[in-house]
Amino acid sequence: MTVTMGARANEPPAVDVAGRGDPAITFDDFYHAHYRSVTAQLCAYTGDLGQAQDLAQEAFCRALARWEKLLRYDDPVAWVRQVAWNLARSRWRRLRTARDHLLRQRRVEPQVAGPTPDRVAIEDALAALPPNHRRAVVLHYLADLSVAQIARQEEVPEGTVKSWLHRGRAALAALLDENMEGVDHG
Repeated sequence: MTVTMGARANEPPAVDVAGRGDPAITFDDFYHAHYRSVTAQLCAYTGDLGQAQDLAQEAFCRALARWEKLLRYDDPVAWVRQVAWNLARSRWRRLRTARDHLLRQRRVEPQVAGPTPDRVAIEDALAALPPNHRRAVVLHYLADLSVAQIARQEEVPEGTVKSWLHRGRAALAALLDENMEGVDHG
């Protein structure tokens, strides 16, 4: 095994792995000698440094599990590089499949139109009413309950419900007139 010092003091030494079968080559030496170049190649391929680092790490982890066998290969770094590229392609296939699935799901969902300006104005006006007036108006006009039914539900006299409905309608009319000022009905 030939070990040479790198040009920079903080770089690991470059290791010549051409000496196949040399038991003196450790996985650490192999990793330090080739991790940067494999990561750089993957970064150029994927366009994402973080993803390239993850893929290189995974490929080197798989190499560590087979280190004794890889030592006998003509070019162990080619094996690591091929595993990393296969991992990148698999990740892209999974992402493409997930994206396609989401797109199909999105098409199935019916398109729901947003609220109309009238509906927004009515909701805002209802929200401005006192709670008892709002309940009476909603129960009477949206739930189709009679005055007697509302009175039983709210445990109040029917006259109170009539009063709430009258005041609620008057307040809604005033609030909706305010919202309609300046609107062109042309």
